[in-house]
Amino acid sequence: MHDPTIELHAALETFPAGISLLDADMRLVFANKEAREALGVAATFAPGVSIEAIAADDTLPGLAGAIADALCEGLGAEPKHVLRWRHDDGPTLEVITVPVAGGGFVTTYTDISNRVRSEALLAGQAHVLQLIAQGKPLAHVLEHLMLLIDGQVDGIRSSVLLLDAEGKHVKHGAAPHLDPEYCKLIDGVAIGPGVGSCGTAAFTGQQVIVTDIATHPYWAPFKDLAAAFGLGSCWSTPIFSAAGKVLGTFAMYSGTVRAPSQHEQDIVEVATRIAGIAIERKQIEERISFMARHDALTGLPNRSTLSETVAEAVRQAQVSGRWASVVFVDLDNFKMVNDSLGHAAGDALLRIMADRMRASVRTGDTVVRLGGDEFVIVLADQAPACESLRHQVEQVKRAICEPVTLGERAFAITSSMGIATYPRDGADADTLLANADAAMYRSKQGGRDDVRFHAPEQSPSSEDPLALRIDLQSAVARNEFVLHYQPQIDFATGRVVAVEALIRWQHPSQGLLAPATFIGTAEETGLIVPIGDWVLKQACCQAKAWHDAGFASLRMCVNVSARQFRGDGLVRSVVEALAESGLASRFLELELTESLLVQDTRSAIATIEALQDLGVAVSIDDFGTGHSSLGALKTFPVSRLKIDKSFIHGLAQQSGKAVASAVVSLGHALDLMVVAEGVETEAQADFLASIGCDIAQGYFYSQPQSAAALECLLAKQGDGTGMRGAA
Repeated sequence: MHDPTIELHAALETFPAGISLLDADMRLVFANKEAREALGVAATFAPGVSIEAIAADDTLPGLAGAIADALCEGLGAEPKHVLRWRHDDGPTLEVITVPVAGGGFVTTYTDISNRVRSEALLAGQAHVLQLIAQGKPLAHVLEHLMLLIDGQVDGIRSSVLLLDAEGKHVKHGAAPHLDPEYCKLIDGVAIGPGVGSCGTAAFTGQQVIVTDIATHPYWAPFKDLAAAFGLGSCWSTPIFSAAGKVLGTFAMYSGTVRAPSQHEQDIVEVATRIAGIAIERKQIEERISFMARHDALTGLPNRSTLSETVAEAVRQAQVSGRWASVVFVDLDNFKMVNDSLGHAAGDALLRIMADRMRASVRTGDTVVRLGGDEFVIVLADQAPACESLRHQVEQVKRAICEPVTLGERAFAITSSMGIATYPRDGADADTLLANADAAMYRSKQGGRDDVRFHAPEQSPSSEDPLALRIDLQSAVARNEFVLHYQPQIDFATGRVVAVEALIRWQHPSQGLLAPATFIGTAEETGLIVPIGDWVLKQACCQAKAWHDAGFASLRMCVNVSARQFRGDGLVRSVVEALAESGLASRFLELELTESLLVQDTRSAIATIEALQDLGVAVSIDDFGTGHSSLGALKTFPVSRLKIDKSFIHGLAQQSGKAVASAVVSLGHALDLMVVAEGVETEAQADFLASIGCDIAQGYFYSQPQSAAALECLLAKQGDGTGMRGAA
């Protein structure tokens, strides 16, 4: 006789998901093959056995107990009960139990292992990307990425190797499940065709799949090493930058001889993409850090490193009882080369001179470019003898004087040098630098092409600093300061959208003085606070006057000193300046340096948030020259960043262009407006516009001008025309 129940059971037996049926008394009436395997019962189980009895058998997986617990907790009152279950290394099951009409329960058992892996992969990717965004060390990021990948595939040990700066060797990046001894032995291996899986992949830029390490010719030099560590196959894939440059390799090792599955190939794509982001981010940070501390034209350390380099040389000399010397070097008549042969030839000459000086000193010595044609050489760990020192300096001087050929012109260039030595000429970096500088000027005044040692009578009078302090106090009382303004140009429209207020001192006897001559003293004496308050109020009043004159959208940018920012009166001063001038707060922008922000992060954030509550914009000035760089952007609630002029000057080099592009892209990714300061040439302006920089500031457009002169400039663009180069 036809029995539909038997036919239904037969159909369900081959169903790809597990299905079981319990009666109202929680007895197992039916379970197909998948359900029996999940519960651990035999194919010949006796229908009617209670779920509690199955659960009591401690040789079974334990899923029956979990189902029994759910039923005992009152499942009948709930629409369904969902449970995720995994036993040992088996698949992950989604177990859904629902009551049925008339009593009893139906349970389904679905293998969701792939879904669980996908969820874990997505969550893991998000975590690793978060580590990258937080600026965690590259080794830490790659370690977490490899752990994520190894957790996705059974029996796999993953590895990242990084390509060195020369692009000729691979070095260890991360491999948490490979034997450390193996990682140490392959660290530094040269890349090339047929150099293992990774060396070949890095060299060719193509994926290399070696299914049997023991027999593959690429592994011939390393097969014994691989066998010693139980490695049967290796699949290596190059890691690329966004521009398509090979950064390293990602490899999967298996203990068995086999090819990768499709799932494993999909994982490779995830791993190489995220590894590429992490490695390139680290390289960009390193390039930015290098550019902040090095001269873009010559590659020498720049002015920002000089004081600490001299201080370290003095510390070494104090410990060893030897000498340390500072040598100021000025190339004679360099301006004539620029004027007669052009700036390109002048730049080439500076690079040649930098290379010669660097090659003429010892390994522990340092050559620094101050700017223009001025260099400083720091000679450390010297024998305490003047003749030995003179010999070293004369060696550098002879190297500089060697003939130079630029184009079709051959000539020799001379130099003026000044020397100050610890301990004879000073006990600290500032004194040594000042005395060496004074000696160099004596060399120039004496007819150039000379070397002068510091003499005590050259020292600046001890009354000079005191006189400066006294004059500065009088300047505050007599209001001898004036503001000049430098426009900021919107690349998209060519119009002036903001101006930066820049202080000058109208000294009664010395004329108009630049801030470099007095700001340091103002900071030391505390006079910078009243000076800064005056600048803030004057700038706000001028901005309001321009608004009333019809330039209603112009924004005013004001620099804030470290002393102003660290005090508790900045916000109050801003409120007073806005109230007295009547300027709307959204037209005021305060510029803060990175180094200023990192001195007290918590206090800095509180001050910035208070300013933003007023509606005042805050920007990071001289971005890339401080200690925080990327850290500052993610920590502080700023709205704009200004790329330091040292990066703009470096745009003649491909590396400089790459760094500038990276900074602009990073700023936009963080929803920040990007301002380039120090734009001096049309080529710089064109490149910055091409990479999407928002605003430009520099001599190419305009020098800092008086308020009256700038108002004329603003009036000229009233006809709708923009600015293109200085008028």
